[in-house]
Amino acid sequence: MDPNSEQPQRIIEAASQALASMHAGEDTAAVERMTAFAEDRGRDEATELMLMLFRECSAMVATLGSGGTAPVKMQVYDDDGKEVPIDEADPPVRTAVRTLLAEVHGDTEAAKDQIEIALVNAAPAEVAMVMMQALRWTIKLAAECTSRDLPVAEWITEALS
Repeated sequence: MDPNSEQPQRIIEAASQALASMHAGEDTAAVERMTAFAEDRGRDEATELMLMLFRECSAMVATLGSGGTAPVKMQVYDDDGKEVPIDEADPPVRTAVRTLLAEVHGDTEAAKDQIEIALVNAAPAEVAMVMMQALRWTIKLAAECTSRDLPVAEWITEALS
């Protein structure tokens, strides 16, 4: 796949840099990159950046689920490794899961609403956790797709190489 032509290059570059940092084990630097982007570019572009990551995750979930013919299960775990219902997860995790599920079901508007609510109402640390979750899922899903020889967006592959 070629880079997402619908997204401005600056959004793809910011996401790529954050992915590369997180992939290198530099979680703080990854979140700082995304936070700096949000502060520099404003809430609308920060929303677009996060939506782009969740959209890519959604595409990879669909690919892994054989285009929707095979179920893909989402699970949330607490700090002790015990599975918990989504509604009992920490607020940033709930936001991330709900955003991804909205994207998976083709409801981009609901996904956008989840991110905007978080950006307006959540504490900076909670927003950072949503960002980290999006980055982690992007990395893990890309690795899984790659291991199965399934397509991954070129910009993600480049960021993780």
